[in-house]
Amino acid sequence: MPGDRSISRAPTHRAQAVQLNRLLKTNLAHNPFYRTKLAGHRAMLGGKVSLEAFRATTPFTTKHEIIADQLAHPPYGTNLAQPLTAYTRCHQTSGTTGIPLRWLDTPTCWQAMVECWVRVHQAAGIHAGDRVLFAFSFGPFLGFWLAFEAAERLGALCVPAGGLSSAARLRLIFDHQISVLCCTPTYAMHLAEVAAEESIPLRGSPVRRIIVAGEPGGSIPATRARIEHAWEGASVFDHHGMTEVGPVSYECPAQPGLLHIIDGAFFAEVIDPTTGRPTEAGQTGELILTTLIRADSPLLRYRTGDLVKPRFDPHATEAAPCACGSSDLALEGGILGRVDDMVIVRGVNVYPTAVESILRNFPEIAEYQITLSESEGMRELVLRVEPSTHCADLAGLLHRVAHELQVALSLRVPVLAVPAGSLPRFEMKARRWVVAHRG
Repeated sequence: MPGDRSISRAPTHRAQAVQLNRLLKTNLAHNPFYRTKLAGHRAMLGGKVSLEAFRATTPFTTKHEIIADQLAHPPYGTNLAQPLTAYTRCHQTSGTTGIPLRWLDTPTCWQAMVECWVRVHQAAGIHAGDRVLFAFSFGPFLGFWLAFEAAERLGALCVPAGGLSSAARLRLIFDHQISVLCCTPTYAMHLAEVAAEESIPLRGSPVRRIIVAGEPGGSIPATRARIEHAWEGASVFDHHGMTEVGPVSYECPAQPGLLHIIDGAFFAEVIDPTTGRPTEAGQTGELILTTLIRADSPLLRYRTGDLVKPRFDPHATEAAPCACGSSDLALEGGILGRVDDMVIVRGVNVYPTAVESILRNFPEIAEYQITLSESEGMRELVLRVEPSTHCADLAGLLHRVAHELQVALSLRVPVLAVPAGSLPRFEMKARRWVVAHRG
């Protein structure tokens, strides 16, 4: 925990103000999307706005607005500060919960984001002697490419593993003596499952660090513990980012489960998602980000939908330093969930991360799936669990899981067993919640 002494956040705020005003003055004047959106706030474009005035007068930007703009002006929309010929990178979101967002970057913005990922790797202890395996297919998603290029810049040996089976990726780990594995938390657990099936002992694995992203699981203690137990000798390192804003945070090297916002790249706020008003330190709210270095495709006061709990007020002039020495904004427990993931079942607010934190404490559960059904306005949850090969008492497991869910959520949830191997496995973001409409 931080000590009693405090450090000034004034230098950080001054630097953010300089970057913000440069963005407002030099980029947004040529950005059709924000020129229209800020038509009633022309004074901000003069390059002399304070952070406080910016927060007080600038409207939020939402994902819905960006999607609508891209649909109206296909394929990239109008949130561009440079001529189209200046952009050299194109990426997009998965679109698993709706229409995918496409995002363009100029070489300048791309290199700035690579530097953010370099910082993530450095915080994870990655150096030139490491060999890094990227255990995913290199599709249109932003983070893979940035992480790869950043590790290369640090001098690490980078091994892509796209298009390979899980068993083949495990063989690569031993053939190349991989010291760092990059993947989602779900896939790290799946690789351990495949290793057991293939009789590959992970106890002798050369992997010392597993960098995870794409899901909140990296900061859930039970999920971290499960991964580190399976990959004996390796430690989990969490990170989060978004295609539309870039790499956002890195895990505190001194306190697992604590994420630091990269303050030099973002002006961060935390608000009550219902009222839009700022929350206080220690209260959970929605993370709002303004991109300071991705100026050619910027976002101002973007509602990320991520639920976080800041250790201190992001706008405070002083804060207790972190145990790692960083003064960057600290988020307790990392990403706690998403505003749009919450479901209300018989009057109880249920978040997927809360369910995962319970289920990952049961090593007898190999995989699980939640079905949310709705009939005549009444919502119900049903949990299906796939037992591991080590489960000796299936009936007892189902009873204990149901009991823990009732205690934690004050909700009775039917728990059913399904055959081994019957539930889907995921390389990318896991989709364990299924909506089924009835009646």
